[in-house]
Amino acid sequence: MLYLFRLLLLLINIDQETVLNWFGIDDPTNQKFRQAADPGSELTISNLEPSTDVSLETFRLIIEGLWEKVQDGLTLADIENVLFFILFIRFIILTFRYNLKTSFYITCIGLFAGYLWYRHLIDLVSMYRNVLLKLPFLHRLGMDAVQLRSYHRQMVLTDLKLGENANWYNPGQILYYGFTRGIVNVEPETGLRYYMDPISMIVSNLNEPLKSNVLPVYYEIYNKIIPKIYEIVSKFWTQLSGVAAYAVITRIGKRYCPYLIRWHWTFLLIIGLIEQILIYFIYRVYYFQSFVLIPQTKVYANYVNPGLILQINVLNGIITCVVLMHIGFIIFGLFHAIWGQYFYVPFFVENTELHVGPRPTNSIYSGGYTSWQDPKEKEKTLNRVFPKLWYGWFGRGTNRSSSMVTSVTRLFKKFRKKFRK
Repeated sequence: MLYLFRLLLLLINIDQETVLNWFGIDDPTNQKFRQAADPGSELTISNLEPSTDVSLETFRLIIEGLWEKVQDGLTLADIENVLFFILFIRFIILTFRYNLKTSFYITCIGLFAGYLWYRHLIDLVSMYRNVLLKLPFLHRLGMDAVQLRSYHRQMVLTDLKLGENANWYNPGQILYYGFTRGIVNVEPETGLRYYMDPISMIVSNLNEPLKSNVLPVYYEIYNKIIPKIYEIVSKFWTQLSGVAAYAVITRIGKRYCPYLIRWHWTFLLIIGLIEQILIYFIYRVYYFQSFVLIPQTKVYANYVNPGLILQINVLNGIITCVVLMHIGFIIFGLFHAIWGQYFYVPFFVENTELHVGPRPTNSIYSGGYTSWQDPKEKEKTLNRVFPKLWYGWFGRGTNRSSSMVTSVTRLFKKFRKKFRK
């Protein structure tokens, strides 16, 4: 069993230095080594200390290092590092609990569900990029969104001009460029373009009176109508591809799609209806602030209306609160999906489970807990005037412990006992 794990980890020594390097945090042992390697000091074997094993001190260094990095601003790279570290830790834990194959399947299910939330987070950050650039803590996240948008636009322009970057996951683009570049031939000497396809060959062999009448229609079809049809179909497919993929995977392939993926994917589609209201609300508030209120402060350079400044500050607070709550909620759902867990939000969860049904309890691949689906809890829900908002950590229920502090304390004690062994 020991050799199996060493082969699985590709003979990587998982010590404190390896874990800290994953997060881009400097190991104190490396700092001592650099101090010993200074020109004014002597480098001896006694100065070289091996990296220590993973312990509670390692987690303390991770928290301190991440806190120092986050103070400069949150980035997409920081989120990705934390997510993949969670996946790795979960994979190891599930390997001890079940076996290697089952752990791999469960981890892949959580990875796919988390990928759905992460793609949604990137889209959301791209929409809020102008607002994020003005927020101190999320400034670097807005810069990442601007870079991703410019890179995507450059790739689109390159594809439209050359067609050399068509990817395998875009079959329509491959067929279009394969068809166009197969029939279009350019003479290197003169630069003339002519088509080599059955229709073009038939048109070229027509008699002169008929050919003069057919050529305008021919060029109109090839140079305007066909590219316009492709553009319309591409835009239509861009808007419809997400729903089509959802229908094929979660509806037609319901038997083969795990419940965790179906639940989180359906939940994302449902909250998208409300998200559009928030996004366009922020757009309108940002436009009113940037193009109506702020220009008025520049007109009167010597005097600024205090009421105008108050309106700008109030709108800044509204934009900040809404954007932080929106992005925070998406990150909250993202970490639940990575852990293979569920969470409860009134109205949205009920509508989600009307589509996907209750969680199957006889499968280890169905994810964590959904205590709101218990029959006793459903009976209590019918007698409530206001919906219950909290169902414990990861939907485990609130009857297991008296408070959240107690549950965190018990978890910390169990974690500390394992390291003492």
